[in-house]
Amino acid sequence: MHGAAAFGLRGFLLASAALLSIGATDVPASLSTVPAIAQAPVAAPIAATWPVESARQLLTAIEGAPAEGLRASDYNPAALRRAIEGGAGAELDRVAQASAQTLAHDYAFGRVSDRESFDWHIARSMDEMAGLSGRLTQAVAAGKVGPFLASLLPGDPRYAALRDALPGASGGDRDRIRANMERWRWMPRDLGRDYLYVNVPSYRLRVFDDGMPTSTYTVVVGAPDTPTPLMMTPATSVVVNPWWNVPQSIIRKSNMRAGRPGFVYASSGGQLSVRQPPGPRNALGKIKFNLINDQAIYLHDTPAKAGFARDDRALSHGCIRVKDIDQLAAELMRDGGDAGAFDEALAQTRTETVPLPKRWNVYLVYFTMDRDDDGALVSYGDPYGRDAQLAARLDGGGMRIASN
Repeated sequence: MHGAAAFGLRGFLLASAALLSIGATDVPASLSTVPAIAQAPVAAPIAATWPVESARQLLTAIEGAPAEGLRASDYNPAALRRAIEGGAGAELDRVAQASAQTLAHDYAFGRVSDRESFDWHIARSMDEMAGLSGRLTQAVAAGKVGPFLASLLPGDPRYAALRDALPGASGGDRDRIRANMERWRWMPRDLGRDYLYVNVPSYRLRVFDDGMPTSTYTVVVGAPDTPTPLMMTPATSVVVNPWWNVPQSIIRKSNMRAGRPGFVYASSGGQLSVRQPPGPRNALGKIKFNLINDQAIYLHDTPAKAGFARDDRALSHGCIRVKDIDQLAAELMRDGGDAGAFDEALAQTRTETVPLPKRWNVYLVYFTMDRDDDGALVSYGDPYGRDAQLAARLDGGGMRIASN
């Protein structure tokens, strides 16, 4: 989910809470700065009437927020306690609704709204966003605020492993765990049954078939100055003997000029385009996976095999180089595909595109602590230096609900 959309949802939720106490015709000037998405003509959430018991459940959930790596103080527990002591009424409705909407958002979508500052481009469903306030209202009426809020958190066992490790951690380790828990809150709640999982700091690609990990491949990822963008991108086909369309960023950085042998050049509108034909020196090697995205990111082979033997494999211009990519392609092709067509294409020198038998979503993610196939929590490096920044944002950045 892009940063603007995330901010818009938070602004919408907080604006809705404010209207409970001020009335729709008396909107303060500060709310006029809410982004356009928050001011769109959508149906306003039904204002919840908060029974004291539902408010107590909310207070318990807020007090439990540190177990999820968040700060209880960000959800105004002191004001909520005072409102509970005062009993049911307008003040309890106002305070509880504001706190609940903020906590529900942060559990469902993460506390830090500006994901793009961390190069995170994995979108979340707008249906999830639109239905959150209505589901909260139903939970309040049913007296099930606690279970509702808990249901918003990631159910993935990789998130659970981080949460289980949090109580015994301190200092920098605790911050790393909290940063990775936040990233899981950014993730879709359903990753699907069949997907490729590339965790950049691990330098590994894992295949999940029918929800279970089946194989692991060594990869090279983007270097710190050309990092791999974090996204979900479908893989649709395999290209054997691919051409390489050199990205403009590489043309500029390498100061490429027409005439360099081994490339095909064209010029249009004053811009030079460069392509490298198939062959043993092609930067993509023998195989490329076509991925649907607008950043020219794909999985591919490479003639530079030595990089796979290094411990630090953050070396590429952003794409993912896969060791034994022919085995990966054969593995995915066996699942109902035309393995014969793929083998025949490998035996030729011409460029061939072979469709994959089914769609495989490829998740390019960034978890410096992650659960391995045996259930153990494993720590990796932080090649892009993002953990400390994210932990600081959890403690100091983002919007805050008003204090009383």
